[in-house]
Amino acid sequence: MEKRRDWTFPNYSNSELNRLQMEQIHMGLKDKVDISTYADPSYSHETMKQIRLSMYSSNDLTSYLDRGFVDDELEQIRLALEDNLPIDAWLTDDMYMQQICEIRMGLSGGVKVSVYADSKYNWMQMREIRLGLEKKLNVSLYSNYLFSHWQMKEIRLGLEAGLDVKSYAKLIYSGTDMKEKRESLLKENKKTYLTPDKLGINLTSYMKKEFEISMEDDGNKVYAFIPWIAGNVVTEDDIYDALKKKGIVAGIKREVIADMIGKKRMNEKILIAEGVPAKDGKNGWYEFFVRLDLPRIPAPLPDGGVDYVNIEAFEMVEEGQKIALYHPAQKGVDGHNVFGEILQASEGTEKKPLKGKGFAIDADGVTYRSKLSGKFEYHNGFIIISNIIIVHEDVTAVTGKLEVDGSVYVIGSVYSGGYISATGDIIIEHNVEAGKLIAGGNVMIKKGSCSKNDCFIEAKGDVSGSFFEAANIDAEGDIRANYIMNSNINAMGKVIVSGSKGLLLGGKVCAVKGVDTYNLGNRSSIRTHLEVGQNALYQRRQARFAQKREQILEELRMLEGQWNNILQALPPDKEQAEALIKKLNAAIVAKDNELADLDAEVSKLASLTNQDMKAVIVRGNAYEGSLIVINTVKYVLPSHVSRVVFKLRNKNVVMVKL
Repeated sequence: MEKRRDWTFPNYSNSELNRLQMEQIHMGLKDKVDISTYADPSYSHETMKQIRLSMYSSNDLTSYLDRGFVDDELEQIRLALEDNLPIDAWLTDDMYMQQICEIRMGLSGGVKVSVYADSKYNWMQMREIRLGLEKKLNVSLYSNYLFSHWQMKEIRLGLEAGLDVKSYAKLIYSGTDMKEKRESLLKENKKTYLTPDKLGINLTSYMKKEFEISMEDDGNKVYAFIPWIAGNVVTEDDIYDALKKKGIVAGIKREVIADMIGKKRMNEKILIAEGVPAKDGKNGWYEFFVRLDLPRIPAPLPDGGVDYVNIEAFEMVEEGQKIALYHPAQKGVDGHNVFGEILQASEGTEKKPLKGKGFAIDADGVTYRSKLSGKFEYHNGFIIISNIIIVHEDVTAVTGKLEVDGSVYVIGSVYSGGYISATGDIIIEHNVEAGKLIAGGNVMIKKGSCSKNDCFIEAKGDVSGSFFEAANIDAEGDIRANYIMNSNINAMGKVIVSGSKGLLLGGKVCAVKGVDTYNLGNRSSIRTHLEVGQNALYQRRQARFAQKREQILEELRMLEGQWNNILQALPPDKEQAEALIKKLNAAIVAKDNELADLDAEVSKLASLTNQDMKAVIVRGNAYEGSLIVINTVKYVLPSHVSRVVFKLRNKNVVMVKL
């Protein structure tokens, strides 16, 4: 019988973590999530908890951490993301937990949070405005942030009771003053109508006309209540007269009033008039006829590795195929209250047209069709349909050079002499033993690559496969596999080796953003060379950035020179002169933006490789003989260790327990 696995704490004896932090890490290990995301002593246990919980719903709180949100604030953001609420549209960095909670509750309730989603309101003011919106009150009467929440509450309660609050909704009155005025108005509004039927002096003590008319739901519902009193005789005319005095002219339920009087329904609160609520219009939406939910991450294997073999790499579409249909926004339907006033409905919001390439829009303006047979991709609201060549045989020297403007899908393998160059992705269903693959996008080798150092792979995106042996890989993105042996690896992103059997052994690995592997090296002390952070790849990229920056600056100097020359010799026609100035100014602004984007990319790359980066993560065993270089600082592992992180601290490579 297989032994049941007991979850135990890792060894934290030398850790900076406290007990509550270790509890969160323990729960993450038990639930098999990537604890490296939050196992940082600088995070409180509550922050760790929110990051862990967000991982269960595939949400990423990293950007919010960078903005300074922690603990309970992260919880409110996480709850909003789990409910697919657009919290980012209203979130500012200076908001605290209670304010974020009020915005989340408003979004969940479908109210117009733009009225109060502003940090100038404290959370109690936000709550009063939200409660008013939920009951469809005219919150503009009290949404002035100079009102205290007490003042706002008194105005809101008055609106709920159907009172004319304009007499006291003024900054000169305190909350206490407002309460007194509201209660006074409420007593006036709920007067009992007493109309004795003067049939004779002997009947006045027996014949009474006592009833009460009250309003609820911001004046949209009117109720009648006739108390049981001996001699109490109320007629339909009495009810209608009372309604007229209150200005109630719409939504009157005449059959209900007749039934109430005819059947003498007393001591019963009866709805006798009701307004018609406004029905807001439906927002525009897209209906897709292709799958958008292809898994971007392959399924895990029992040992924690990745199933690259069975992943669906792409979705195919045919030329002329309908891929999407836009359903326009619908107009709302206005309503009215019992006073006959129109309640205006909100119109639905139109969505922006889909962007991308490889598709066309029919004459109806709402039907999207593919312009070619090829690979369909949908990322961040962009559709990309690109040409794809499907090769139903192995690619070898006999096949010749395969150069494609688009993507290539090889159902077989690539053998010696095989050559594929594609502007898009390259997907190999089986193996690559030798040859050269050059991709403008990603490279996926489902089974893997085993060669004699004669397999060469270049990709502008990611490279992934079950395994790589004696391969030469250069990638602008990440490189992922279940094991990598004796290979020459260069990645501007990360190198990730998954699974409890995952192994990174021999060869040389250069990865700017770090290495995450299960095992590093082996018991035979085969030399495994890792260079991460600001390595040669990083320096080459920075050099390219510097060269590009100088080129942009030179182009800016030329444009500014043209600007000075044009200003000194403008054409006599005013329209031509303005058009010329406008065109040149647009070119200068475009170059300024290009320079700003380049500087942002340089800054981002530098921040990713600072000394706080977790340069090398080993989730299993790291063996003697492994050479680790972080930002050019070298460290040779002297002995076997397990579950560690290598990072740079004070110009020294140090190990921290994972």
